[in-house]
Amino acid sequence: MNKRTLAILAAIGATTIYGVNHTIAKEVMPNYVQPLGFIILRVLGAAILFWLISFWGPKEKIDKKDYLRLGLCALLGMGFNMLVFFKGLSLSTPINSAVLITTTPIIVLILSAIVIKERIVGRKVLGIGIGLVGALGLILFGSEIRQDAPNIPLGNFLILMNSVFYGSYLIVAKTLIEKYHPFTFMKWLFTLGILICLPFGYQEFTEIAWSKLPLEAMWRIVFVIIGTTFCTYLFNIFALTQLKASTLSAFVYVQPLIGIGYAIGTGQDRLTTVKIIAACLVLLGVYLASKKPKNKEGIV
Repeated sequence: MNKRTLAILAAIGATTIYGVNHTIAKEVMPNYVQPLGFIILRVLGAAILFWLISFWGPKEKIDKKDYLRLGLCALLGMGFNMLVFFKGLSLSTPINSAVLITTTPIIVLILSAIVIKERIVGRKVLGIGIGLVGALGLILFGSEIRQDAPNIPLGNFLILMNSVFYGSYLIVAKTLIEKYHPFTFMKWLFTLGILICLPFGYQEFTEIAWSKLPLEAMWRIVFVIIGTTFCTYLFNIFALTQLKASTLSAFVYVQPLIGIGYAIGTGQDRLTTVKIIAACLVLLGVYLASKKPKNKEGIV
């Protein structure tokens, strides 16, 4: 099996993990672990794993001039991003989460236009509009009555904000990712993430009743730490060595299909008319916004 095939399998593996995570993580919160306490488990566990694996990477030091950018990356990617996602997931449903998370490419496109003045024309503008209509539809009209989803509109809004913070992180982190080895970057990113998330999640972390956690909750926690956090980063890093970034980003279209299928198959969520329409609008919007235009009159 050649490296390109392995890279495609790695990308599929990462997307699959992300897809089922919406349901697996949801089942832990809030009955066993509160969302902010769960974040501490995630960043602490992943930081330990990345420090262990970093011994097989190059010995690098972060330049002093990069401290501020690294701190901002940790704030956006390890702090705000994770905090709003897990809090939003605890308030909303797995299907809503799986749909809204795919707005990230649209958010990145908007932020690129604002921050680095990237030109947005034609099809991309239409895609942004359609995708945001779908996202707003879930936020404004996706309310249901569920004991495990106490505030779906607010939860949907927080999940959408997760895409905003993660998109900002991708833009800010670009130069550091190109400069440092992934192991170096990730171990410091997650270490700073612990310091950022600790004030928010310490109280909920100390409230975890470890002796009362059933096996079902334990394996879900382990899955989120090792699978959703550690393995997905490794899979994506390897995939990027053999695939173009644009090719890898296309796998985002598969995530809601896996997420919705797993949630329905395990009986943890159900489809509604609003969810179906919103999902179609979001996916169509992401497709149009992400589709690479043909070269015409010097426009790339």
